[in-house]
Amino acid sequence: MDGTETWTSLQSALNAQFRGHATRDFAEWRAAHAYEAAGDIPEAATKAWIGRQKHNYRGLGSRRNLRHLISANVDQAFLKEIAQLADLVRLELEWPMVARDLSPLRALRSLTFLSIDSPRNIADFRPLLELPSLRTLIITNPKKMTDLEWLRDAHHLEVIGIEGGMWSPYTIPSLAPLAGLQSLTAFLGVSTRLGDKSLAPLGQCPRLTYLGIARVASRDEFERLQQARPELACNWFRPEMWAD
Repeated sequence: MDGTETWTSLQSALNAQFRGHATRDFAEWRAAHAYEAAGDIPEAATKAWIGRQKHNYRGLGSRRNLRHLISANVDQAFLKEIAQLADLVRLELEWPMVARDLSPLRALRSLTFLSIDSPRNIADFRPLLELPSLRTLIITNPKKMTDLEWLRDAHHLEVIGIEGGMWSPYTIPSLAPLAGLQSLTAFLGVSTRLGDKSLAPLGQCPRLTYLGIARVASRDEFERLQQARPELACNWFRPEMWAD
């Protein structure tokens, strides 16, 4: 394996690790953990995948042994059911996510991993910072998120992903609110643009080791970040990535 292949393998492994893909096989989930209705989920189940169809989610809150839940088409009533799963550790809210208020999730005191895909009605994400165990937060295609100011004091988060959709890049006005975050290990920013074109704030995150981001700034900006954080893994630090 040559240097390029080694680097690509490393990047792929880090990306899978921080996104949680390394510990979630969708084929296995479809075969073993997918359910048509909450009533079909065994009382002892620790994993479940269920998308909302009419009122098929009713009763989900009684499945208290669940630790990992994947749900789609979650509205406010469905979110309130999910909030009853006090021991939930990992929650993936898949497209579309149509609830309007995230505050019920504050009850999930054991939650360590949360991903939300296309929360089109949510403007206030601050309730998520009240989750004491949360370490990974990935939000994709946040239509009403105006900036990252709400993350300024998120020193407990280790992985932050703020990303655009496949056909709708998300513009991050500035990364300045992330400067100095003490636990930030990885920042994920696929399909994004950067308003102020400055990567300097990331150089002030003492534990940052992985940056999976679009080409949001000039080559000079990436080179300055590499000089500031030579241990940081980022595809845009490779000269061949800038070849025409």
